[in-house]
Amino acid sequence: MLENIEFILRVQCKLDPKRPIIVGVSGGPDSLCLMEILRESGYHIIVAHFNHQLRFDADSDAKAVEDTASRLMLPSVVERADVRAHAEAESLSIEEAARNLRYRFLFAQAHRLKAQAVAVGHTADDQVETVLMHFIRGAGLNGLKGMAYRTLLPVFDLEIPIIRPLLDVWREETEVYCASHGLHPHYDPTNESFNFLRNRLRHALIPTLESYNPRFREAVWRSVQSLSSDHALLTETLDSWWKKCAIQETNDFVMLDLSFLTTHSAGLQRNLIRHAVERLVPGQETVFAVLERAAAFIADSTRVRMDLTGGLVLFREGDALYIAKLNARLPFDRWPQMPAQMDSFPVALPGHVNIAGDWKFSAERWRLPALAWEQSSRNDDRFQVWLDAEGLPGDLELRVRRPGDVFEPLGMKGHSQKLSDFFINAKTPQRARDRWPLLCSGDRVIWVPGYRPAESSKLKQESRKVVYFSLTPPSEK
Repeated sequence: MLENIEFILRVQCKLDPKRPIIVGVSGGPDSLCLMEILRESGYHIIVAHFNHQLRFDADSDAKAVEDTASRLMLPSVVERADVRAHAEAESLSIEEAARNLRYRFLFAQAHRLKAQAVAVGHTADDQVETVLMHFIRGAGLNGLKGMAYRTLLPVFDLEIPIIRPLLDVWREETEVYCASHGLHPHYDPTNESFNFLRNRLRHALIPTLESYNPRFREAVWRSVQSLSSDHALLTETLDSWWKKCAIQETNDFVMLDLSFLTTHSAGLQRNLIRHAVERLVPGQETVFAVLERAAAFIADSTRVRMDLTGGLVLFREGDALYIAKLNARLPFDRWPQMPAQMDSFPVALPGHVNIAGDWKFSAERWRLPALAWEQSSRNDDRFQVWLDAEGLPGDLELRVRRPGDVFEPLGMKGHSQKLSDFFINAKTPQRARDRWPLLCSGDRVIWVPGYRPAESSKLKQESRKVVYFSLTPPSEK
């Protein structure tokens, strides 16, 4: 059973024999087996036991672990907490509360004692049960790949890994190992209780499935090995797609390229959304149903916002898709914005001025009308425009919108509409509208940068006097 254990400890778990390891020991056969394997392999281990106070004999279990560690001349640390009270206070199941408190304790000790890792005794049986739990809940490949020998649990610690050296070892083998090494496990009677899902899987579902395939556990375990390799390949591929799709990322939000997402498969969309969630809320489980709703959201251009998972929201702004925390401070530098303390300023010809976000507004006279017409006809930059100077009023200004503003967009044959309606139809992000810079003369809107000029000011082939305006983002300056 332990023929590969040295390789697993050294290569898969990446352990350094010179640095301490916190070993979570419940007193059952799995954790005692792990403790003894690490001790015999020459690692510096510290036994850590967490007393959940869920049974009348919990204190005796803690005492037994301390005594075993003392007999083997191993340092130990024991802590206790009222798991049931914690579960009620946090509205958690007993299983969740126990796991949360236990892992907080283990990682706190790892930090205090400068340990390289936290080791737990999860076995091949635990792997099978975990995968079945994920399958029942509707997990994708990320859940069906099972647990890894070494991984980070960011919700508990961003640096110290948890290691599981016994994932290739069956529970029966740990019992044999303990018997042959003079270790006396304590068996937790709550492991027989059908109140817990894992126990129902262990004692009811798996035996039923073994009536169809006597080697069902081994079959699932082999599938996990295959799926784990597939997941590793997918992760490598996903990293390259992420670099192409992610526009901006902070602790509060991830901005993805919506045009990129809409031209790729729903499978890639789901994986990129899951990846974004993991980066914002480490340890958050994102079930397939949530990812499916996200893919449907991306496909439906009429939808603007939806709740995602883990307190995150998904929403679109123009060609960007945000995955964000509820109170995230979102960037404005993707669009031109008037400075916070300035609602307007005069436009000089020629002239240049920086506005918010280090965007640069420029105005100049164009000396070659024919060239201006040619350039304008081929222009696909929404933030530059050539206009007929003879159709412009004398005094120009760059300003924010005002109540009652109307606009006669190019192409509407002189018909005007409320500027607010124009922004809505153009799908301008709502939070960007109030301080969007407008080229105006008094109440007349001449150009909405990023969109269109006014019909009355458009450049014509016969125009003889031409002016040119542009807004340049910081990256292009």
